[in-house]
Amino acid sequence: MVRNCGTVGDLRARLLCGERDALVELFDEHRARLRQIVHFRLDPRVSARVDPDDVLQDAFLDASLRLAHYRDETQFSPFVWLRLIVSQTLIDVHRRHLGAQQRAAGREFNFCNGALSSGVSVSIAAHFIAHWTSPSQTAMRSELGAKLRNAINNMEPFDREVLALRHFEELTNKEVAELLQIGEKAASIRYVRAIARLKNILVNMPEFSALYPVG
Repeated sequence: MVRNCGTVGDLRARLLCGERDALVELFDEHRARLRQIVHFRLDPRVSARVDPDDVLQDAFLDASLRLAHYRDETQFSPFVWLRLIVSQTLIDVHRRHLGAQQRAAGREFNFCNGALSSGVSVSIAAHFIAHWTSPSQTAMRSELGAKLRNAINNMEPFDREVLALRHFEELTNKEVAELLQIGEKAASIRYVRAIARLKNILVNMPEFSALYPVG
């Protein structure tokens, strides 16, 4: 059967036909969003040696190799499909650089199998202390970073992941629902609950709430 590849602007149809030019357009369109995701998800132990653009380059190569299989993953929109590939690339990056220290890295990023990770608390905590550079702040970074990570770890894993996807990666509610394979209403409810929980955590840690109020 001959597949209809659609118009020049119909990226989904062209991806189904395996058009590499369509993948290039898709990647260029979402590069800034994907870079933000990589920047947020990179373990602090890795981010000092790995540039997010290098991760994106590897992700693009992976997507090129998997393009022929996109027709088998049509439950995902083009961006979410690309987001999943970036996630898998991040798994590989962490394994290469951290080895045995990060054997469970796959669970941190792998949404394909529905696995969620408590490790996302590291990324959230790192976000809040990233700009602490003064001598007094630097002295507090380790202790308060650990305190914040522990507090975030007490959140339900699913809510923690929804929080990361919506608030820090800035995915839409629809994209989060698609990625986690839940209804849009459920995704919205979980996000509202998660953001309320984060606010409560920050209220009880004035060092963070004064600098980074959560809207």
